[in-house]
Formats: sequence, C-alpha cells, structure tokens
Amino acid sequence: MERRLSAILAADIAGYSRLMGEDEEGTVQALKGHQEEVLPLVAEFGGRIIDTAGDGILAEFPSVIAAVECATNIQVTMARRNAEVPEHRRMLLRIGINLGDLIHDGARIYGDGINVAARLEGIAEPGGICISRQVFEQVDRALDMVFNALGPRNLKNIARPVDVYAVDWRQRLQPSLQVPGEAGESPQEVHFCRAPDGVQLAYSVIGTGPPLVKTGNWMTHLEYDLESPIWRHVWRELAREHTLIRYDARGNGLSDWEADDISFDAWVSDLEIICDATQLERFAILGISQGCAVSIAYAVRHPERVSHLVLYGGFARGWNSRPRSESQQEEDAAMVTLMRVGWGKENPAFRQLFTSQFMPEATKEQAEWYNELQRLTTSPECAIRYMQASGAIDVTELLPQLQVPTLVMHARDDARVPFDVGRRMAAGIPGARFVTLQSKNHLILEHEPAFGRFLEEVRLFLQQ
Repeated sequence: MERRLSAILAADIAGYSRLMGEDEEGTVQALKGHQEEVLPLVAEFGGRIIDTAGDGILAEFPSVIAAVECATNIQVTMARRNAEVPEHRRMLLRIGINLGDLIHDGARIYGDGINVAARLEGIAEPGGICISRQVFEQVDRALDMVFNALGPRNLKNIARPVDVYAVDWRQRLQPSLQVPGEAGESPQEVHFCRAPDGVQLAYSVIGTGPPLVKTGNWMTHLEYDLESPIWRHVWRELAREHTLIRYDARGNGLSDWEADDISFDAWVSDLEIICDATQLERFAILGISQGCAVSIAYAVRHPERVSHLVLYGGFARGWNSRPRSESQQEEDAAMVTLMRVGWGKENPAFRQLFTSQFMPEATKEQAEWYNELQRLTTSPECAIRYMQASGAIDVTELLPQLQVPTLVMHARDDARVPFDVGRRMAAGIPGARFVTLQSKNHLILEHEPAFGRFLEEVRLFLQQ
C-alpha cells in the first residue's frame, strides 16, 4: 500500500430520488447523456475516476488546481446541457473538493480526505462547488476565480470543524446561460456582511423595482430556494416587480451555521445589519412565520424606514408563550425529539410529522424537496435552538406601537400556526388589514389557488 497527497472530487445530483420517482426511465437516460460528456473531463484535467455508482462521481487528482478547474468545467457543461431542460427536470450537481493524505491499495483509495470531500459535496448548493481550506490555500492566487468564505462547518463524522469556501464558477458561463430559469429573469447577486458578534450573514438582491426586504426565517438557502418548489414561485413572482432583498438568518443557508446567540434580539439586530448593508433609505418588509415578529420589532424601532409591512402565517406570541392544550404540548415535545434524531435523515416518521404540519397538501415532489431542504439549510442542533427561540417570542406589547401600513394574511386551516393566532396578531395592530387565505399549508404552494390570492393582495397593498 502506498500513501500520497491527492485532491479528491466528490459529486452527486441534488434531488436524484425525486427525479427517479417522477420518471425513472427518463432520468436514467438523461443521466447517461450527462455522464458521456462530463466523465471525460476528469481525464482531460489529469484525474482518475474511482467510482461512478448511481448518480455519484468520485475522482482523484494529483493537482488541486486541476481538480477545481475540472469541477468548474463540469458545472459549466451541466449548465449548458440544462439550458433547454424544464426547470423541474434539471439535474444539478453538487461538488465537494478536499486535499488529503490517501492510502492507495491497487484501484481503491482510503482516508479521511475522502470523507471530508463527500461531506463538502453534501453541503454544497445544487449546482455549486464547496472546497476545504486546504484546497482554497492552493488555488486562491493561482486561479482567476472568486471564492466565498462560508466559515467553519461541523460535518457529519468529522471530528473537527472544516473551513468551507464556495467557488463562484458562474462567471465562466456565457451570458445566455448565466441565469437559469425563465427568460427575462434578472440574475441574483449574493453578498456578505457581519453582525456585531462576528456572525457572517449572507444576503441577496434580485429583480428590479421598489425595494422589498424579506425578513429571515429558518430553513432558507439563498441559492437553493430559487430552484426549490417550496419557495421559488414566491421569490420569482415578487422579483418581477420589486428589487427583492432576502437573507439567510444566522444558522441557516449561506450564513454562518455556528452562532453562539440564537435569539429574538439577535434576529432583530441581524435585520438591522442587513438593511444598513443594502443602504436603502425606505422600503417595504415581508415577514413569514416567525419572521413576522422580527419585522414588527424592526418597524417599531425604525418606522421612518418602513413604507409597508406584509405579514404572512405569523404570530405575536410563540408556541411556548401562548396557552396550549395537553395534546399540543405533547406534539411539540415529539417534534423536538424527532428533530434531534431525524433532522435531514431518511426518517419517514420525522418527515411525516414535520411535513404534515408545514405542508399537508404537498405533492410528492414538494415533500422530497422539503426533506432535502432540511439537510442543506441548517444543522440538527441549530434547528432545535431555532424552534425553542421561536417558541419564546412575545411581541404583543409592540403591536399597538406600529405606525406602518400593515397587511396580515393567514391560511384558514394552517396546521402549524393556528388561524386564530394570526387573527389576534392582526387585531392588535392599528389599522391592519386582515386577509384569510383558503389553504391548509403554512408554506403557501404554487399549485393552490391561495397563492394567486396572496400575490394579488401583496401587489395591491404595495401599490397604495
């Protein structure tokens, strides 16, 4: 057996099980077509394919620079091949690259370096590339590319946190391929800023028109959400008529997952940091779920900056701050337990409880994406802390202080946040308009009539 330092590239297709479930034969044919063009790139950049089981690729490179160049060319190739494919059928590769000391035993290789590469692949956005610090230090000055620091991440079965960087490979695309999705859609720009406690926050700007700031809530990912059937329809429709500013709250998505302070006060402070970073003087705010309370607190502090306030599926008092029946308390306790053991895993019991509360009318595709969303957006520990901090929210005393035009919407049969909770919040806000949406879903879905009503109400309100 021989030891040597090598760069390891690990890749797989995001949502592959969903694609297979929808059209097994078509997915296999598409995969083979992609492989015929992508796999030869490994040898072209001096690499060696170790394994191509299922939808995955594992390859070894003697040069770190060659590995990153190869990954970039793979993503550019996939973007070109996906350009004419319907959005819901696109195959988006996630790629992770690490540099490590490997043991070579004939055609097989062993070592923690492989595990790290696989875990980096797992946290990469669909269509993205994540690299470790060891790789970054080798390619930072050697390649004319942008590398975005994502901070230290705790990766499964890896003893120490790994410093992670995202490769901005999209600058290599031809202009006609730079924006996936519908024609005329403006490109998203992702930026970073820091909170006073050092937590790095990621925010994005997309669309044109009057500014609309969407307050952060849990389980978001700036890049992934534009492809996900959970969120994409909301953001793309709003971005048609507005400059839409979104951000991943601390502990979520592209923002730092490691944060000592996960609390309501920290969330409000982060919204202040984001609004200051955008240098907007006056803007509308959209709050969803626990983001509604954060939006309310910001609007009370800064009424001169907020032109309109749109609140959907929200509450003034968190689940642990309002009276609950014994069965509700048992359900909340079960949720915390299942989050601890089942977050982001193939756990049918967890998915059934979690999805049934947030999206009881979800299609199979939407449920599959929501399960993937859990794994990509936050860690089990942070998800539990988020839920507990959300449960402790109480902004009832701030409601009468609101001096901003406010629209409140809530689904009639919301299984996560009871309808009466949203109604009571609206009743406490002076002059607020309350709209009932005919839906059972906490997260409004594209295929339901309530989504059209949601957009119509938002447009009319923001035009006033």
